[in-house]
Amino acid sequence: MDLIDSKYIGLISSRLPKFKRIKSDLYNFRCPICGDSQKNKSKARGYLYAVKTNTNFKCHNCGASLSFNNFLKEIDQVLHKQYTLEKFKNGHTGKNFVVESPSFEDSKPVFKAKLNLPKASENPSASEYLLGRKLNPDKFYYAEKFKEWTNSIKPTFPNTKYEEPRIIIPLFYQNTLVGFQGRALGTSKVKYITIMLSDDAPKIYGLDEIEKDKTVYITEGPFDSTFIPNSIALCGADGDVDKWGIGDCVWIYDNEPRNTEILSRISRVIELGQKVVIWPPNTEEKDINDMILTGQNVQCIIESNTYSGLEANLNFNIWKKI
Repeated sequence: MDLIDSKYIGLISSRLPKFKRIKSDLYNFRCPICGDSQKNKSKARGYLYAVKTNTNFKCHNCGASLSFNNFLKEIDQVLHKQYTLEKFKNGHTGKNFVVESPSFEDSKPVFKAKLNLPKASENPSASEYLLGRKLNPDKFYYAEKFKEWTNSIKPTFPNTKYEEPRIIIPLFYQNTLVGFQGRALGTSKVKYITIMLSDDAPKIYGLDEIEKDKTVYITEGPFDSTFIPNSIALCGADGDVDKWGIGDCVWIYDNEPRNTEILSRISRVIELGQKVVIWPPNTEEKDINDMILTGQNVQCIIESNTYSGLEANLNFNIWKKI
């Protein structure tokens, strides 16, 4: 493991829950891609480890396997740009070290995967679940055998013995399917699995449907975003939304003041001078969907509790002590 990799691991360590150094070339933490175990918050199954002079990431929960270059890209795109430039200056070249990410602004993606699946509204179990959450089942799809169907589009799962049905949340960019999330219907170790059909595609739900010249609301999950006008959801770690033409935005995180990852993300947004929603102290529900189910006017709450700068810091300090 070279010094540059070690340096950037140190820079992101505070954002990786349960992070610890096991030895000089091995680190352990909760996987930021799948969120690791939802039942046991002490489990940490994500690892960074050395392979000769390179560093790789592996999660023993969701099976994600990435070079450190691509892992850092998922975690922090600003740091990733600095990292690739530093690697380049030190003579590191090749497919894992790209100074600038390709942009789709001038041309459409070349892949043409299609959603050859029934709508979620056509499956009783999927439809019942979504309607029970006041979600529109016509916006989503249903895969009876998620792994088998995923492999038909992009070889991903070497073992399809243990299959499960999932609701499919499509990710479109320029009217082309660039990825999808599979949401488990039953009991599953991994509630959400995100599959991207291109490493350079935006891991964003709803990007084709927003008006970028207006305020864009950014939620943690696709389901929450369907309740807020002109909103998107980042299906992974925080990303560089400026890259996709979004200027004026408001970040909306779940109402979990004890979640260290959420605290870290809110703190970073405030430091960058961007707008963020700080939920009122009397809010009991965890997320937007739960608030909708209790009959609250979520849009009004969001507009009344959007802050930036010193005001954001003040309300953030009050909220995280709840």
